[in-house]
Amino acid sequence: MAETKRLKPFINGAFVASKTEIYTDAFDPSTGEVIAKVPSCTKDEVVLAIQSAKAAYPSWSATPVVKRVQVLHKVRALIETHMDELTELVARENGKSWAEAQGDVLKAKEGTEHAIAAPSLMMGESLMDASKGYDTVLYYESLGVFAGIVPYNFPAMIPMGWMVPICVATGNTIVIKAASFTSQSALRFAELYKEAGLPDGVLNIVTASRREAEIFLNHPDIKGVSFVGSTTVGKHIYQIAAGNGKRVQALCEAKNHALVMHDAHIGRSAAGIINSAFGCGGQRCMALPVVVAEEVIADELVVKLKELASNLKIGPAYDKSTQLGPVVNADHKKYVSDWIQKGIAKGATVVLDGRDVVVEGYENGFYLAPTILDNITPEMSVGQEEIFGPVLCIKRVKNFEEGLAVMNANAFANGSVIYTQNGYFAREFARHTDGGMVGINVGIPVPLGVFPFSGHKNSFFGDLHCLGKDGFRFFTETKVVTTHWFDEEEAKKEVTGTWDGTI
Repeated sequence: MAETKRLKPFINGAFVASKTEIYTDAFDPSTGEVIAKVPSCTKDEVVLAIQSAKAAYPSWSATPVVKRVQVLHKVRALIETHMDELTELVARENGKSWAEAQGDVLKAKEGTEHAIAAPSLMMGESLMDASKGYDTVLYYESLGVFAGIVPYNFPAMIPMGWMVPICVATGNTIVIKAASFTSQSALRFAELYKEAGLPDGVLNIVTASRREAEIFLNHPDIKGVSFVGSTTVGKHIYQIAAGNGKRVQALCEAKNHALVMHDAHIGRSAAGIINSAFGCGGQRCMALPVVVAEEVIADELVVKLKELASNLKIGPAYDKSTQLGPVVNADHKKYVSDWIQKGIAKGATVVLDGRDVVVEGYENGFYLAPTILDNITPEMSVGQEEIFGPVLCIKRVKNFEEGLAVMNANAFANGSVIYTQNGYFAREFARHTDGGMVGINVGIPVPLGVFPFSGHKNSFFGDLHCLGKDGFRFFTETKVVTTHWFDEEEAKKEVTGTWDGTI
């Protein structure tokens, strides 16, 4: 039997064998088999990655932006060339179905395409005669070395769509701490970036424990931290890193709700909810784990949701006919299962219980079938906290106003959705929901990358979101230059006013 491969961090343009003695098992969730040993890089190795990024920064930041994005053009082409390979890699290490894994890679390509627009999006502003004879120009400049700390659930999109492309396009360098369970995708992307001509040290990838990740929050050479993960960790990162004068964007947990009105098309709305609740195994911060249904149509809606959820094909991620793959590992399967039991113990009505599913030929995989819990009340934590699995909770309300109040009572506000054919309800919902990304008959209202991923409340800590123009502003700082040229008469003056003519 072949020895399980040991992964290596990517530092200064090369894969370097770690000196650590601590390795984490990475699994194929579809089979339960260990497919890689992932190093918990040492403190010295994390610092070396930061130093490599710092050394690469002066030359890279001095490279004209039109030259920098030429590398990203090549990266985009390589993503297309290796689409099937990257898709299978994501599916095999994460457990997403083939279509979902391909979407993960396509979102990395989309982020790359957005970053290619850097020559336009980094354009500044100018005003001639801002004051008489004084001209002012605003420039956007890079800052230095950034750190990206990423979760397991989107191993292509988050590091290689949200973080790396804009960071390097704007002239910065970066160290990514990949999630140990799903780090192979990011490491393969690093090879593609090198093949595309990215200079050594501009992109570095390590795997490490939280202890080593703390280095990013305190190291003087790190100018900013982009994080995606739990709210507890995100808040900690925001407090420590921002306290050290670093920029922070921390994208955190969610408990997105959908309000289904009495006038909604039940069949089509239910189809959208099923996709949103159970796609990617529910392991995404824009999943739809709660439906708030008007009582008059709640029974009909629940019957339809049960029917559609029961018909989903559950199987291995890389079987292209699979509609719902496994969750990421055994520990997470137990975590989600415990949440289901907690909801039942608190009085939730079980519509579907997906804990006992077995996939023939893949009995050791980490599978959970769709679970639907009805009659969720405000005191049930299963309807308030993020579960990150294929679990859908139903809350029943009398009308629009009660439904909106129930939704806005939640501590998180990544996305919110309404299903209705009524323009008044749609407009009032868009105006008054706390959700930062709003769907009107759209179950997963993640905007294209030219718009920001704009979570609110405990779903986000920071000022500038990822992607869109926010993303470019996060990775750059403004410099304002005021210029004044002396004519012959003024050149003779030896006294000037307090504000030197700028008022």
